[in-house]
Amino acid sequence: MDSSSEQALIQEIRNGQAAALTEFVERQDARLLAVISQKMSVTLKSKVEPQDILQEVLVHAFRSFGELDWSDRDPFVWLCQLADRRIIDAHRHFVAAEKRSTKREVSLNRQSGSGSDGGEGALIDLLVKSMTSPSSAFSRDQRAIRMHAAISALPEEGREAIRLRYVEGRPSKEIAESLGKSDAAIRVLLSRTVKKLHQELSDDPHFQDYNTP
Repeated sequence: MDSSSEQALIQEIRNGQAAALTEFVERQDARLLAVISQKMSVTLKSKVEPQDILQEVLVHAFRSFGELDWSDRDPFVWLCQLADRRIIDAHRHFVAAEKRSTKREVSLNRQSGSGSDGGEGALIDLLVKSMTSPSSAFSRDQRAIRMHAAISALPEEGREAIRLRYVEGRPSKEIAESLGKSDAAIRVLLSRTVKKLHQELSDDPHFQDYNTP
């Protein structure tokens, strides 16, 4: 696709023409598939094909097309962002669960009665469980109910950052690339988000043993 025709097609997409998105996808699907394949790990590729991820991306793209503000959105960047999310979801479903205990980048300090960071480690431990377990599994656990509510109240970017860090075990540099932020900004975001959760929950009697000394 030459530059002028591509820009004309993008303008039609920004004008809300779904047919233009269909044509754009037809012209860019090979490029998008290459991006998806490059971003998928060898382990994930043994579980799911890049073509399957591409199909999920396209289904979501066409379903959500009319709900978006296209005034300054780049269609290909948007498709790549959708692909990132599908890859993350697939990794979580097929790979992360079986490797979390040994591959997690960050040390999740368990509450053991020693060390000054035991409370925060236990808080993060519950955070991980709250983000990876069905809500019904914690229906009688007041701490998990409060944690789930606190996580749900976070801004979307904060929720995604802590999910990538503590559930997927991704290093901050990868999270920065995925969210379009600098590594330093992600480190600050993670620190502030965990601190915010701790502050919101620390006054709950169910969390008294999660407070750091």
